[in-house]
Amino acid sequence: MSRGSSAWSRIQVPEPGTSEHSDAEFDGLAEQLLAQYRPETLWVFAYGSLIWNPEFIYEEQRQATALGWHRSFCLKLTRWRGTPELPALMLALDRGGSCNGIAYRLPAEDHLGQIVQLLRREIDANPPTNVPCWIKLRTRDGPLRALAFVAAPEGRAYAGRLALEQVAHTLARAAGHWGSSAQYLFRTVAKLEESGIRDRNLWRIQDLVARQIIASTEAQRQG
Repeated sequence: MSRGSSAWSRIQVPEPGTSEHSDAEFDGLAEQLLAQYRPETLWVFAYGSLIWNPEFIYEEQRQATALGWHRSFCLKLTRWRGTPELPALMLALDRGGSCNGIAYRLPAEDHLGQIVQLLRREIDANPPTNVPCWIKLRTRDGPLRALAFVAAPEGRAYAGRLALEQVAHTLARAAGHWGSSAQYLFRTVAKLEESGIRDRNLWRIQDLVARQIIASTEAQRQG
C-alpha cells in the first residue's frame, strides 16, 4: 500500500479530538521534563517495545523494577498496529503493583535531543495518553530515577483495566501497517524471557492469543 493511497492516509489520521505534536511542542515538553529533573545520567525504563526495538543508542542496561506501576495493555490504538474499525491495544505502565523491565543508560550528551527522540517515538497524539514522567526504579546496583511512559487514565486512548481474555481477543485480531498486535506481544514476551524476566499476565495472554489464532486458522481451513 502506498503512502498516497486514501486507505493509508486514513489510518495515519489521529483520532477525532487529537492532533499531531509540532516540533516546537515536542521541544517544549522535553524542556519541561528537564525542568522537573535534570539528571547527570539519563536512564530510560523499558517495559514493552523499547526492550526489543529501542531505536536509541545506549551505553548500559540493567534489570530494574518500577514499584507502584504495572505493565498493562491499557492503551487503545487506531493506527500503527490497529485500525479505526479494529483498534489495537498497546502496553503502558498503569498505577499499582510493580513491573520488572530494563533500564537503559543513554550517552552523557544532548539529553534534550535524546528525550525529544523518545517523545516522538512513544507519544501517539496530542493530548497524549502515554505520558512521560520520571519514576523511581530499584536495581541490584541501587536505586535509579528514570524516564518512563505511563498511562493517563483521563486520556482519550485509555482502555482501562481489561480482563486478560478481552485483551487476548483484541491482540489475536488487530493489525495495522506496522504489523499485527500478536507480533508485538510475542516480541515483547520473547525479549523479556531472553532477559530473564517473566510476567505471568503476558505469558497467560500469549497462550490465549496463540489458541485463538490456531482456532481461527483451523476454522478457515475447514470453511
